[in-house]
Amino acid sequence: MKIINKSNQKLVADRVKIANNPIKRIIGLLNRSKLEKGEGLLIIPCNGIHSFFMRFRFDAIFLDKNNKVKHLIRDMGPWRLSPLIFNAHSVLELPAGIINETDIKVDDTLDFID
Repeated sequence: MKIINKSNQKLVADRVKIANNPIKRIIGLLNRSKLEKGEGLLIIPCNGIHSFFMRFRFDAIFLDKNNKVKHLIRDMGPWRLSPLIFNAHSVLELPAGIINETDIKVDDTLDFID
């Protein structure tokens, strides 16, 4: 899946996998040593994440049901716990630095293209 920021038309990622069942959500990125530019993981449903046992830093974008950005975490390190974002429905995990590189801001809307 490809993701574009509708607010500025910048490509956010073009190889996004979806974790939409309990097993995929639990595993998340635990089996990865890094995320390459263009890769991402969309966790649905989700309003809070952790990076326990992770081996790399990443960015996290919390989205509501309309794919509107509600909260951003830049450069989340291993062994961290995010706050619960009660109005979030999903979380997009991306390589560290992508939020700044693609100029994503709270209230932007992301477009998901199959």
